[in-house]
Amino acid sequence: MGGKQAETSNPMDRGSSIWCLLVLVIGALVVTAAALTILKYLHFSKNNEAHPINKKYADALELALQFFDVQKSGKLVDNRIPWRGDSGLQDGSEENLDLSKGMYDAGDAIKFGFPMAFTATVLSWSILEYGDQMNAVKQLGYAYNSLRWITDYLINSHPSENVLYFQVGDPGLDHKCWERPETMTERRPVTQVNTSFPGTEVVAETAAALASASLVFKENDPDYSSSLLTHARQLFTFADTYRASYSISIPQVQGFYNSTGYGDELLWAASWLYHATRDDSYLRYVTNGQRFANMEITTWFSWDDKLAGTQVLLSRIIFFRAKDMPTVENLDLQMYRKTAELVMCGLLPDSPTATSRRTDGGLIWITEWNPLQHAVASAFLAVLYSDYMLTSQTETLYCSGNSYKPDDLRNFAISQADYVLGENPMKMSYLVGYGSRYPLYVHHRGSSIPVNADTSCQDGFKWLYSDDPNPNIAVGALVGGPSLNDSYSDTRDNVKQSEPSTYNSALLVGLLSGLISTSSV
Repeated sequence: MGGKQAETSNPMDRGSSIWCLLVLVIGALVVTAAALTILKYLHFSKNNEAHPINKKYADALELALQFFDVQKSGKLVDNRIPWRGDSGLQDGSEENLDLSKGMYDAGDAIKFGFPMAFTATVLSWSILEYGDQMNAVKQLGYAYNSLRWITDYLINSHPSENVLYFQVGDPGLDHKCWERPETMTERRPVTQVNTSFPGTEVVAETAAALASASLVFKENDPDYSSSLLTHARQLFTFADTYRASYSISIPQVQGFYNSTGYGDELLWAASWLYHATRDDSYLRYVTNGQRFANMEITTWFSWDDKLAGTQVLLSRIIFFRAKDMPTVENLDLQMYRKTAELVMCGLLPDSPTATSRRTDGGLIWITEWNPLQHAVASAFLAVLYSDYMLTSQTETLYCSGNSYKPDDLRNFAISQADYVLGENPMKMSYLVGYGSRYPLYVHHRGSSIPVNADTSCQDGFKWLYSDDPNPNIAVGALVGGPSLNDSYSDTRDNVKQSEPSTYNSALLVGLLSGLISTSSV
């Protein structure tokens, strides 16, 4: 998101014309410097006028953003998906809350706050870094709309400082049904974390989502931005003061979005709050919090593990603001950057430290469940880091004695994006609606059940096991992806491979936005 709010100077009531001219010149310089500072330190968007648009990635981005419309709950506005309708209108009413908005995480009808907040954080990051690219292909408005649909929900889910409602619906009950969200009739309880039953990771991730979104809306809606930031600050304090994993406090979440720890979310949230506030206390938190950071140990960015994302996000401070940092904090931040470099070296296929966790077709492959998440997340971080290097005029990345250029990271990112879009052994796109061949049996209730079907909770399962392709196209869905041998079974009950998710889509939106122009700088 480029630019900043217009600034005005006080009018001069008297003085010579030369003095007036001098004031105007100085004022113009101040405004220009301030605007450049915002672009460089906050949004870091770029002007793409000098660079042609890559139509392939632009077309894919247009599709990917539509999946957020597929997933929306609530009273739909300007609905772009003809087979979707209003749903979840009473969500939260039993607690006198309006939790009707938000998004269903994947192919079912539960609103899981942990991955939803991560979706919002990544979508915010994508807009902040690549809003100009989105705007160049007329997709920025849709990205804003989708982000706000989530953040409206997250604000409402935080009714007091130390309470956060993080789930709508009963997963056990929900998974006994196969029905469209529009026709749900079962009870939809809401679940909270509080001081008696804390959940540091989901609270901190929500703080990160709202802090990053406050930057997105700072220019166009400052009041809303201020509200987001107030909630983010309160949530971070809550998360840090009452430290406990929500997987322990509320064991039933272990069957769905089980957390492996909360230290990464605390660092991630503090990093975003520093960017949003420039409050040095948050910077000191991350530089003093290295016990959570696993320095010089590489990890895989995902809805559960934010360390690699945090390392890249904090590296941008070193790239652009190192000279402004106190020596001690600068040295601590250098450790984050060093670890980010190790992550990048592991992604480059011909690096001495390249990960072996790839398919023969070249895809990063970490787990059989939703394998594309890690590939797309890694590619998104790579294109970001490449652009940080380019913009800061950092020419070389060193990997165990070998040197690499920003283009090497960008080419890796392109390889993952192209695999997703059809350059793979299956010769199929994993983005629904893109290309001539893509999954037709997506594990998604609304997509699989005809709009006019008269089905209830139980008898809807006939559509899960139907041999017919989905009657409604889940436009823009990024499915789970291929197996380690690059194969894909296009069957609706193949949950590991055929279920899409909003967090996959957010990562893909970031990746595609970064690749829209031939160069991001």
